[in-house]
Amino acid sequence: MPTTHRIVVDADSCPVKNEVILAGQANSVPVMLVASYDHVLKEAGNHVSIVQVDRADQSADLYIANHIKKGDILISGDFGLAAMALGKGAYALSVRGQLYTNENIDYLLDRRHAQMKMRRSGKHSKGPKPFTEEDRKNFLQSLTRLLQTLQENSII
Repeated sequence: MPTTHRIVVDADSCPVKNEVILAGQANSVPVMLVASYDHVLKEAGNHVSIVQVDRADQSADLYIANHIKKGDILISGDFGLAAMALGKGAYALSVRGQLYTNENIDYLLDRRHAQMKMRRSGKHSKGPKPFTEEDRKNFLQSLTRLLQTLQENSII
């Protein structure tokens, strides 16, 4: 009998919480939203749990890193948190639908570090593009595809 896993959402700045909840419901996968007390999260049904953590920097990330398990699915735009989740055997997906893997996470972390060094030396970068409806659709397609693949392989 397969173990039930969760979709764990770094909900502080997640623009696709509703899509995650709908996909979780459609696939009978529980969802856990983790955010600081600064963010108001609405109850969304009995398959959705809400965890609120203190306002300290990185509190939500630390909670997730300490509680994510093998087979869980992390939704986050944070490469460092994604790397920790991958290290624990979880899956990780960006809010734009990019699947983080052991093959691409080192490159993403290295690029983030290089950009941080440039900013510290006084050079300015553009920052992320605005989130679009196309990004929302790509995310939902990627999450649905991942959930279906896991279910077909009896991982969920």
